[in-house]
Amino acid sequence: MTRLKIAAAVLAGAALAFTAGNLAGRKDGQVAASAPAPVQAAAAQEAPAPSVPDAWLTSAWPAYKTAFVRNGRVLDDVNRVSHSEGQGYGMLIATLADDREAFDEIWAWTRRELFIRNDGLAAWRWEERASPHVTDANNATDGDILIAWALAEAAERWKSADYAQDARQIVSAVARKTLARWQRGTVILPAATGFGAGDQSDGPVVNLSYWVFPAFDRLARTAPDVPWAELRASGLLLAQAARFSLVRLPPDWLSLAGTEPKPAQGFPARFGYNAIRIPLYLAWASRGDAEPLRPFAGLWNEARSLGPFEIDLTTGEAVSTMEGAGYRAVAALVSCALDGQPMPASLRTVPIQTYYSTTLHILALAATQQGYAQCLSRPS
Repeated sequence: MTRLKIAAAVLAGAALAFTAGNLAGRKDGQVAASAPAPVQAAAAQEAPAPSVPDAWLTSAWPAYKTAFVRNGRVLDDVNRVSHSEGQGYGMLIATLADDREAFDEIWAWTRRELFIRNDGLAAWRWEERASPHVTDANNATDGDILIAWALAEAAERWKSADYAQDARQIVSAVARKTLARWQRGTVILPAATGFGAGDQSDGPVVNLSYWVFPAFDRLARTAPDVPWAELRASGLLLAQAARFSLVRLPPDWLSLAGTEPKPAQGFPARFGYNAIRIPLYLAWASRGDAEPLRPFAGLWNEARSLGPFEIDLTTGEAVSTMEGAGYRAVAALVSCALDGQPMPASLRTVPIQTYYSTTLHILALAATQQGYAQCLSRPS
């Protein structure tokens, strides 16, 4: 067997053993072989935004700005573009870091360059060398939700009615243009056009990583007319129904043409760089229910330096390793949420790597700090 096939088999075995076994006594080679009592219930109550950033963020945020923020534009260095997702993440991290100047700069650029549509949603893709700079004016709904979430958090932190009003306008547009009825609930379409039942042969097609679960409670207070509880319910349903192959993981893209979700036909049936955000959001917004997180227990085997991987869900084989500390930080957050495992010392600070890995690393630590602080206070 190739190393990737062996690695996939190891991780699949770890995930299956976790699902069937006892949390405190599993012997699957994972670091958590002798786990303390689970701490996921610690996240049952929403944690308020800290008034002072934690030390790791005080260090990480200036380095992040230097590497990825250009006059308010957040740069995806791998794809060499900027996008609504990145702007939303940048605004959110600026809020966590209590950096209003940076927040306002990123929001001003976002409003000026991306909010060019006539429906209240942001164009998703911007390229510096193109003319015009917006090269795809369709929206990306996760980007819209992230921007609105950041605005709502900023409104609370800095007591700004203007930020709150901007957040309300964006999520109202999300509700009007991107929510759809599925046979089993209300779902989030990835964009206003291109993913509905009339757009894809197996539509509607959705992306479960666009359910930004930790945003829902905050946005429910900002825009209570949007059906956030229904969206949470449909997302949790999909998280438990969309489990494929021996690894029992969701693909990046799902078809909802029937009553049961399936990997979408027009996309690789792969657990990949979109889906890695699903456990991040689930753990961040956990209300004490471990079940949705269980398939992600085997994402990373620290002891054997295996994973996380992109995984072909038609074969269950690993395709490639997700290189970057941020992906391991997401997996470590899952181990923390499920069985109280401390965050490894190597992941408690944020190295500047690629935009996406670095962003996920900061968010994984923020989620740990807000909901599972024990995992950062215990020795690793």
